[in-house]
Amino acid sequence: MFEAIEKKYGTPRELTMSFPMNPTEFDMLRRSMRDGRNSDVTLFIFKDDKVIVIAKPWYPEGLYRAPSGGIKPGEDVELSAKREAYEETGAEIELVKYVLRIDVVFECGQDSVEWNSHVFTAKYLSGDLQPVDTREIKKVNLMSLEELAELKEKLLTQDSGGLHYRAALTEAVIKKISSSRKK
Repeated sequence: MFEAIEKKYGTPRELTMSFPMNPTEFDMLRRSMRDGRNSDVTLFIFKDDKVIVIAKPWYPEGLYRAPSGGIKPGEDVELSAKREAYEETGAEIELVKYVLRIDVVFECGQDSVEWNSHVFTAKYLSGDLQPVDTREIKKVNLMSLEELAELKEKLLTQDSGGLHYRAALTEAVIKKISSSRKK
């Protein structure tokens, strides 16, 4: 399935990471995997020179990250990306580049699960920037890459292995995007 995606959007940089999770967060991750999901698509959607970001209902004010969502077993990755972009941001998008594939292990005590994130850049095509899935997303915003990078410390102060992972993922994407733009 990813061979066709790589042909169309490029071969991503591959990374491996590991993060501890608290028991509540780990149980939530496990529940999300009941239908066989073990991966997500994460989107850095550009609208002009800004990135579209989301805030979950439980995030403290001012905390945002790139939208993402689980890839359902057997689901087409492009369709998954477009579905998640619309549900979380209200935006219709076009994928641009497959930038990272991250294999991550989340650990809680002696237990662990393996997860994969497929990270793409995309461009905004149309739509009102507001969450469609308001149960899952409370706010949509626009940020420069610099503003997004500055959120790292705020992400790291949260008691959440998932948010610590999102901080590392975001840092890796910004580094990759910045080095590509310099070439």
